[in-house]
Amino acid sequence: MRSINVILLLGTLCSCSPKPEADMVIHGKIWTGNPNQPIAEAMAVKGDSILAVGKKSEIDKWQGDNTAQIDAKEGQLIVPGFIDTHTHFVEGGFRLSSVQLRDAKTQQEFIKRIKDYVATVPPGTWIVGGDWDHQNWGGNMPERDWIDSISPLNPVWINRLDGHMKLGNSFALKAAGIDDNVKNVAGGTIDRNKKGKVTGIFRDNAQGLIDSVVPEPSAEQQDKALDAAMQYVASKGVTSAHNMFGYEKALARAHDQGRLITRIYCGMPLSNWKVLDREIRKEGRGDAWLGYGLLKGFVDGSLGSHTAAFFKPFVDSPSDSGFFITPEDEL
Repeated sequence: MRSINVILLLGTLCSCSPKPEADMVIHGKIWTGNPNQPIAEAMAVKGDSILAVGKKSEIDKWQGDNTAQIDAKEGQLIVPGFIDTHTHFVEGGFRLSSVQLRDAKTQQEFIKRIKDYVATVPPGTWIVGGDWDHQNWGGNMPERDWIDSISPLNPVWINRLDGHMKLGNSFALKAAGIDDNVKNVAGGTIDRNKKGKVTGIFRDNAQGLIDSVVPEPSAEQQDKALDAAMQYVASKGVTSAHNMFGYEKALARAHDQGRLITRIYCGMPLSNWKVLDREIRKEGRGDAWLGYGLLKGFVDGSLGSHTAAFFKPFVDSPSDSGFFITPEDEL
Protein backbone atom coordinates (compact mmCIF):
# COMPACT_ATOMS: atom_id res chain seq x y z
CA MET A 1 0.00 0.00 0.00
CA ARG A 2 1.21 3.52 -0.76
CA SER A 3 2.50 5.33 2.32
CA ILE A 4 0.39 8.27 3.44
CA ASN A 5 1.03 10.74 6.24
CA VAL A 6 -2.50 12.00 6.74
CA ILE A 7 -5.77 10.36 5.79
CA LEU A 8 -8.67 12.80 5.44
CA LEU A 9 -12.17 12.35 6.77
CA LEU A 10 -14.56 13.57 4.10
CA GLY A 11 -18.28 14.16 4.41
CA THR A 12 -20.52 13.86 7.44
CA LEU A 13 -21.57 11.21 9.89
CA CYS A 14 -24.82 9.51 9.00
CA SER A 15 -27.01 6.77 10.38
CA CYS A 16 -28.28 4.34 7.73
CA SER A 17 -30.49 1.25 8.02
CA PRO A 18 -30.17 -1.42 6.78
CA LYS A 19 -26.39 -1.27 6.82
CA PRO A 20 -24.95 -0.58 3.36
CA GLU A 21 -21.66 -2.12 2.33
CA ALA A 22 -18.86 0.37 2.93
CA ASP A 23 -16.69 1.47 0.02
CA MET A 24 -13.73 1.45 2.36
CA VAL A 25 -12.86 0.67 5.97
CA ILE A 26 -9.94 2.54 7.47
CA HIS A 27 -8.02 1.35 10.52
CA GLY A 28 -5.75 3.62 12.53
CA LYS A 29 -5.63 6.37 15.12
CA ILE A 30 -8.61 8.60 14.25
CA TRP A 31 -9.28 11.99 15.81
CA THR A 32 -13.07 12.40 16.03
CA GLY A 33 -13.55 15.89 17.46
CA ASN A 34 -15.87 14.35 20.05
CA PRO A 35 -14.59 15.22 23.56
CA ASN A 36 -16.30 12.11 24.97
CA GLN A 37 -14.50 9.84 22.49
CA PRO A 38 -11.62 11.85 20.98
CA ILE A 39 -9.85 8.84 19.44
CA ALA A 40 -11.35 5.93 17.49
CA GLU A 41 -9.78 2.82 15.94
CA ALA A 42 -11.58 2.59 12.62
CA MET A 43 -14.21 4.10 10.34
CA ALA A 44 -16.40 3.03 7.46
CA VAL A 45 -16.89 5.29 4.43
CA LYS A 46 -19.33 5.18 1.53
CA GLY A 47 -19.19 7.79 -1.20
CA ASP A 48 -18.55 11.14 0.48
CA SER A 49 -20.14 10.12 3.80
CA ILE A 50 -18.71 8.54 6.93
CA LEU A 51 -21.01 5.68 7.91
CA ALA A 52 -19.57 4.93 11.33
CA VAL A 53 -16.58 5.60 13.57
CA GLY A 54 -15.61 3.45 16.54
CA LYS A 55 -13.79 0.32 17.64
CA LYS A 56 -12.24 -1.93 15.01
CA SER A 57 -14.54 -4.83 15.94
CA GLU A 58 -17.59 -2.65 15.38
CA ILE A 59 -16.47 -1.11 12.10
CA ASP A 60 -15.35 -4.36 10.47
CA LYS A 61 -19.04 -5.34 10.37
CA TRP A 62 -19.47 -2.81 7.52
CA GLN A 63 -17.09 -4.71 5.27
CA GLY A 64 -18.39 -6.48 2.19
CA ASP A 65 -16.94 -8.31 -0.77
CA ASN A 66 -16.02 -5.06 -2.55
CA THR A 67 -14.89 -3.03 0.45
CA ALA A 68 -11.35 -1.64 0.26
CA GLN A 69 -9.30 -1.79 3.45
CA ILE A 70 -6.74 0.86 4.41
CA ASP A 71 -4.41 0.52 7.38
CA ALA A 72 -2.68 3.64 8.65
CA LYS A 73 0.93 3.14 9.65
CA GLU A 74 2.36 3.43 13.13
CA GLY A 75 2.40 7.06 14.27
CA GLN A 76 0.00 8.33 11.61
CA LEU A 77 -3.07 10.33 12.61
CA ILE A 78 -6.31 10.42 10.64
CA VAL A 79 -7.98 13.86 10.74
CA PRO A 80 -10.71 15.77 8.93
CA GLY A 81 -9.79 17.54 5.71
CA PHE A 82 -8.58 21.11 6.28
CA ILE A 83 -10.57 24.18 5.20
CA ASP A 84 -8.57 27.14 3.84
CA THR A 85 -10.77 30.15 4.57
CA HIS A 86 -8.91 32.73 2.46
CA THR A 87 -7.77 31.90 -1.06
CA HIS A 88 -7.72 33.32 -4.55
CA PHE A 89 -8.10 29.80 -5.77
CA VAL A 90 -7.73 29.86 -9.56
CA GLU A 91 -5.15 32.64 -9.34
CA GLY A 92 -3.20 30.30 -7.07
CA GLY A 93 -3.34 27.68 -9.80
CA PHE A 94 -1.86 30.15 -12.28
CA ARG A 95 0.85 31.11 -9.78
CA LEU A 96 2.02 27.52 -9.56
CA SER A 97 3.38 27.84 -13.10
CA SER A 98 4.36 31.53 -12.98
CA VAL A 99 7.60 33.19 -11.87
CA GLN A 100 8.39 32.30 -8.23
CA LEU A 101 9.64 35.31 -6.25
CA ARG A 102 8.38 34.76 -2.70
CA ASP A 103 11.77 33.52 -1.43
CA ALA A 104 14.04 35.72 -3.56
CA LYS A 105 16.52 37.02 -0.99
CA THR A 106 18.34 39.74 -2.93
CA GLN A 107 17.66 42.33 -5.62
CA GLN A 108 19.92 40.39 -7.96
CA GLU A 109 18.06 37.14 -7.38
CA PHE A 110 14.72 38.91 -7.89
CA ILE A 111 15.89 40.25 -11.27
CA LYS A 112 17.49 36.97 -12.37
CA ARG A 113 14.35 34.92 -11.68
CA ILE A 114 12.27 37.29 -13.79
CA LYS A 115 14.89 37.23 -16.55
CA ASP A 116 14.97 33.41 -16.54
CA TYR A 117 11.18 33.20 -16.64
CA VAL A 118 10.89 35.72 -19.50
CA ALA A 119 13.08 33.38 -21.57
CA THR A 120 10.44 30.62 -21.24
CA VAL A 121 7.42 32.52 -22.63
CA PRO A 122 6.62 34.02 -26.04
CA PRO A 123 7.03 37.78 -26.62
CA GLY A 124 3.91 39.69 -25.64
CA THR A 125 2.93 37.25 -22.88
CA TRP A 126 1.86 38.99 -19.67
CA ILE A 127 3.96 37.90 -16.70
CA VAL A 128 1.88 38.09 -13.52
CA GLY A 129 1.93 36.68 -10.00
CA GLY A 130 5.33 36.44 -8.36
CA ASP A 131 4.47 37.13 -4.69
CA TRP A 132 7.69 39.06 -4.04
CA ASP A 133 8.66 40.46 -0.63
CA HIS A 134 11.02 43.42 -0.60
CA GLN A 135 11.68 42.87 3.13
CA ASN A 136 13.77 39.85 2.09
CA TRP A 137 16.49 42.19 0.81
CA GLY A 138 16.23 44.92 3.44
CA GLY A 139 13.11 46.82 2.36
CA ASN A 140 14.42 48.50 -0.81
CA MET A 141 11.32 48.84 -3.00
CA PRO A 142 11.68 47.33 -6.52
CA GLU A 143 11.32 49.65 -9.50
CA ARG A 144 10.58 49.15 -13.17
CA ASP A 145 14.13 50.27 -13.98
CA TRP A 146 15.32 47.02 -12.39
CA ILE A 147 13.54 44.87 -14.94
CA ASP A 148 12.94 46.95 -18.08
CA SER A 149 16.13 45.81 -19.80
CA ILE A 150 15.40 42.12 -19.17
CA SER A 151 11.77 42.26 -20.30
CA PRO A 152 11.62 44.56 -23.34
CA LEU A 153 9.07 42.39 -25.20
CA ASN A 154 6.84 41.29 -22.32
CA PRO A 155 4.56 43.25 -20.00
CA VAL A 156 5.48 42.41 -16.39
CA TRP A 157 2.85 43.00 -13.69
CA ILE A 158 3.87 41.17 -10.53
CA ASN A 159 2.42 41.47 -7.05
CA ARG A 160 3.80 41.64 -3.54
CA LEU A 161 2.86 38.57 -1.50
CA ASP A 162 0.09 40.42 0.39
CA GLY A 163 -1.62 41.57 -2.82
CA HIS A 164 -1.68 45.22 -1.73
CA MET A 165 0.81 46.43 -4.33
CA LYS A 166 2.22 45.44 -7.68
CA LEU A 167 5.22 46.31 -9.82
CA GLY A 168 4.81 46.98 -13.51
CA ASN A 169 7.57 47.38 -16.08
CA SER A 170 7.51 50.11 -18.71
CA PHE A 171 5.90 47.74 -21.24
CA ALA A 172 2.95 47.16 -18.87
CA LEU A 173 2.58 50.88 -18.12
CA LYS A 174 2.56 51.70 -21.83
CA ALA A 175 -0.06 49.01 -22.48
CA ALA A 176 -2.28 50.75 -19.92
CA GLY A 177 -1.62 54.21 -21.35
CA ILE A 178 0.14 55.35 -18.19
CA ASP A 179 2.88 57.98 -18.13
CA ASP A 180 4.41 60.18 -15.44
CA ASN A 181 1.38 62.50 -15.53
CA VAL A 182 -1.00 59.82 -14.22
CA LYS A 183 -3.00 60.92 -11.19
CA ASN A 184 -3.53 58.95 -8.00
CA VAL A 185 -6.88 57.26 -7.46
CA ALA A 186 -9.05 57.15 -4.36
CA GLY A 187 -8.00 54.34 -2.05
CA GLY A 188 -4.67 53.84 -3.79
CA THR A 189 -1.31 55.45 -4.52
CA ILE A 190 1.31 55.43 -7.28
CA ASP A 191 4.95 55.61 -6.21
CA ARG A 192 7.16 58.27 -7.81
CA ASN A 193 10.85 59.03 -7.44
CA LYS A 194 12.33 62.40 -6.49
CA LYS A 195 12.04 63.57 -10.10
CA GLY A 196 8.33 62.73 -10.20
CA LYS A 197 8.80 59.70 -12.43
CA VAL A 198 6.48 56.74 -11.85
CA THR A 199 8.59 53.93 -10.37
CA GLY A 200 6.20 51.14 -11.38
CA ILE A 201 4.78 50.48 -7.89
CA PHE A 202 0.98 50.75 -7.69
CA ARG A 203 -0.74 50.27 -4.33
CA ASP A 204 -4.22 48.95 -3.59
CA ASN A 205 -6.93 50.61 -5.74
CA ALA A 206 -4.29 52.10 -8.07
CA GLN A 207 -3.58 48.56 -9.26
CA GLY A 208 -6.83 48.71 -11.21
CA LEU A 209 -5.23 51.09 -13.72
CA ILE A 210 -3.19 48.19 -15.10
CA ASP A 211 -5.36 45.27 -13.98
CA SER A 212 -8.00 46.51 -16.41
CA VAL A 213 -5.80 45.86 -19.47
CA VAL A 214 -4.42 42.45 -18.47
CA PRO A 215 -6.04 40.00 -20.90
CA GLU A 216 -8.41 37.40 -19.47
CA PRO A 217 -6.97 33.87 -19.68
CA SER A 218 -8.82 31.51 -22.01
CA ALA A 219 -11.38 29.08 -20.63
CA GLU A 220 -8.93 26.24 -21.24
CA GLN A 221 -6.17 28.07 -19.33
CA GLN A 222 -8.55 28.75 -16.45
CA ASP A 223 -9.62 25.10 -16.30
CA LYS A 224 -5.99 23.94 -16.19
CA ALA A 225 -5.18 26.45 -13.43
CA LEU A 226 -8.19 25.29 -11.38
CA ASP A 227 -7.21 21.65 -11.79
CA ALA A 228 -3.63 22.45 -10.75
CA ALA A 229 -4.86 24.32 -7.67
CA MET A 230 -7.17 21.46 -6.64
CA GLN A 231 -4.45 18.85 -7.03
CA TYR A 232 -2.00 20.98 -5.05
CA VAL A 233 -4.27 21.68 -2.07
CA ALA A 234 -5.40 18.04 -2.00
CA SER A 235 -1.74 17.02 -1.61
CA LYS A 236 -1.60 19.28 1.47
CA GLY A 237 -4.76 17.90 3.08
CA VAL A 238 -7.09 20.76 2.10
CA THR A 239 -10.53 19.55 1.01
CA SER A 240 -12.47 22.85 1.13
CA ALA A 241 -11.55 26.43 0.28
CA HIS A 242 -13.12 29.87 0.41
CA ASN A 243 -12.45 31.72 -2.84
CA MET A 244 -12.45 35.46 -2.12
CA PHE A 245 -13.53 36.39 -5.64
CA GLY A 246 -12.73 35.79 -9.29
CA TYR A 247 -13.09 33.08 -11.95
CA GLU A 248 -16.65 32.22 -10.95
CA LYS A 249 -17.40 30.90 -14.45
CA ALA A 250 -14.48 28.47 -14.30
CA LEU A 251 -15.66 27.20 -10.94
CA ALA A 252 -19.23 26.81 -12.16
CA ARG A 253 -18.01 25.03 -15.29
CA ALA A 254 -16.00 22.53 -13.23
CA HIS A 255 -19.00 21.99 -10.96
CA ASP A 256 -21.36 21.33 -13.87
CA GLN A 257 -18.82 18.93 -15.42
CA GLY A 258 -18.31 17.06 -12.15
CA ARG A 259 -14.60 17.97 -12.04
CA LEU A 260 -14.48 19.55 -8.58
CA ILE A 261 -12.42 17.63 -6.04
CA THR A 262 -12.28 20.64 -3.69
CA ARG A 263 -15.42 22.09 -2.14
CA ILE A 264 -15.51 25.83 -2.90
CA TYR A 265 -17.33 28.66 -1.11
CA CYS A 266 -17.41 31.61 -3.54
CA GLY A 267 -16.95 35.24 -2.59
CA MET A 268 -17.49 38.58 -4.24
CA PRO A 269 -16.03 42.07 -3.65
CA LEU A 270 -17.87 44.13 -1.05
CA SER A 271 -18.70 46.76 -3.67
CA ASN A 272 -20.76 44.12 -5.53
CA TRP A 273 -22.99 43.24 -2.58
CA LYS A 274 -26.12 44.14 -4.53
CA VAL A 275 -25.11 41.73 -7.32
CA LEU A 276 -24.56 38.95 -4.78
CA ASP A 277 -27.90 39.65 -3.12
CA ARG A 278 -29.69 39.53 -6.48
CA GLU A 279 -27.97 36.31 -7.55
CA ILE A 280 -28.71 34.53 -4.26
CA ARG A 281 -32.37 35.53 -4.43
CA LYS A 282 -32.53 34.28 -8.01
CA GLU A 283 -30.31 31.17 -7.96
CA GLY A 284 -29.91 30.30 -4.27
CA ARG A 285 -26.72 29.62 -2.31
CA GLY A 286 -25.45 26.65 -4.29
CA ASP A 287 -24.77 23.18 -2.88
CA ALA A 288 -22.21 21.24 -0.86
CA TRP A 289 -19.61 21.46 -3.65
CA LEU A 290 -20.01 25.06 -4.83
CA GLY A 291 -21.62 27.57 -2.49
CA TYR A 292 -22.22 31.34 -2.56
CA GLY A 293 -22.66 34.04 0.07
CA LEU A 294 -19.25 35.47 0.97
CA LEU A 295 -18.36 39.17 0.68
CA LYS A 296 -14.79 40.46 0.96
CA GLY A 297 -13.78 44.04 1.51
CA PHE A 298 -10.87 46.12 2.80
CA VAL A 299 -11.06 49.02 5.24
CA ASP A 300 -7.40 49.86 4.79
CA GLY A 301 -4.30 48.17 3.43
CA SER A 302 -1.43 46.14 4.88
CA LEU A 303 1.61 46.78 7.04
CA GLY A 304 4.08 45.35 4.54
CA SER A 305 2.87 47.63 1.76
CA HIS A 306 2.69 50.70 4.05
CA THR A 307 -0.99 51.09 3.14
CA ALA A 308 -2.46 50.23 6.57
CA ALA A 309 -4.08 53.40 7.97
CA PHE A 310 -2.54 54.92 11.11
CA PHE A 311 -2.94 58.17 13.04
CA LYS A 312 0.84 58.65 12.94
CA PRO A 313 3.34 58.01 10.09
CA PHE A 314 5.34 54.80 9.70
CA VAL A 315 8.64 55.00 11.58
CA ASP A 316 10.65 54.25 8.45
CA SER A 317 8.52 56.50 6.23
CA PRO A 318 7.73 59.78 8.05
CA SER A 319 5.57 61.15 5.22
CA ASP A 320 3.37 58.03 5.02
CA SER A 321 0.60 57.01 7.40
CA GLY A 322 -1.34 54.73 5.03
CA PHE A 323 -4.87 55.33 3.81
CA PHE A 324 -8.42 53.99 3.73
CA ILE A 325 -9.35 51.77 0.79
CA THR A 326 -13.05 51.87 1.67
CA PRO A 327 -14.20 55.09 3.38
CA GLU A 328 -16.26 54.78 6.56
CA ASP A 329 -19.43 56.20 5.01
CA GLU A 330 -19.23 53.64 2.20
CA LEU A 331 -18.87 50.83 4.73
